[in-house]
Amino acid sequence: MTKVLEVRNLRTHFNTSKGTVKAVNGISYELEAGETLGIVGESGSGKSVGVMSLMKLIPMPPGEIVEGEAWFEGKDIFKMSESQLEDMRGNSMGMIFQDPMTSLNPIMTVGRQIGEALERHTKMTKDQVKNRTIELLELVGIPMAADRINNYPIQFSGGMRQRVMIAIGLACDPKLLIADEPTTALDVTIQAQITDLIAKLQKELGMSVIWITHDLGVVAGIADRVLVMYAGRIVEEATVEELFKNPRHPYTLGLLKSVPRVDADRPEKLQSIDGMPPDMTKELVGCPFYARCNYRTDKCLSQEPKLEEVGSKHRSACFVDVRSAKRTTENPYQQVTNL
Repeated sequence: MTKVLEVRNLRTHFNTSKGTVKAVNGISYELEAGETLGIVGESGSGKSVGVMSLMKLIPMPPGEIVEGEAWFEGKDIFKMSESQLEDMRGNSMGMIFQDPMTSLNPIMTVGRQIGEALERHTKMTKDQVKNRTIELLELVGIPMAADRINNYPIQFSGGMRQRVMIAIGLACDPKLLIADEPTTALDVTIQAQITDLIAKLQKELGMSVIWITHDLGVVAGIADRVLVMYAGRIVEEATVEELFKNPRHPYTLGLLKSVPRVDADRPEKLQSIDGMPPDMTKELVGCPFYARCNYRTDKCLSQEPKLEEVGSKHRSACFVDVRSAKRTTENPYQQVTNL
């Protein structure tokens, strides 16, 4: 299959008054044409910063891409000029942001905001832009689209505003659509509608999708492959079927045990992951998940495990095989903080 995106050893830092925040720490992955890649992890794990770096949308300063390469359709993104980046954003690479109320301009009609992308990246006439805008609103399920292009964002519900954001992201038929937690601010019913809509459009248009979320249920229903991130690192990578069937990293296992399962033989008590993520302004020694891990060993304290093959299309950054290892303690975080 054709590779749409290749990321190599990406590192993104933020220089703050409290020190340098090492938000993304050497992540590498690939994305195939037509593939949906889910990126999961807690808040602060580096999910959003990693993809925002690809579009060079992080504020610089304080942000800085200190190392790495990113190739999109064979072109080195980090060597592009600003005009080349502007040609790419919203055109061959689209993005849906988390909160439509802060992403949409409140004093511009939704039709105008969708039309901006078409005017910037195509040679359509004014009438063609209007017709395409109506077509896009119909595509994402906005009723009476022709009458609503002159409405403002405040005149739409939260779910409808997110559909407008999807229409903007799809305006120029992108090869890659990045969805940054697009259902977080929506109720469960609308979340399902938006998830189904993007999955449907992805199949119809044949585009690649990166879906960033903390919701494993969403990943199970939409992704082909999953990256699990922790402390700015990829700690596990697998197909969605393999990840749910055979998780190999203790953090992934903890995430799966913290969400209800409808396919379990009997009801299981949900488990939380004790403790907090590490301070990313400090130099981390050993495994970044050490303080919260129920399977840690002495080796984990001094050496950081690398992401290595543990099966077909399955990589994990852990010295321990959680399938056979015994849990060391019920609350490792409390023991570490009491040292």
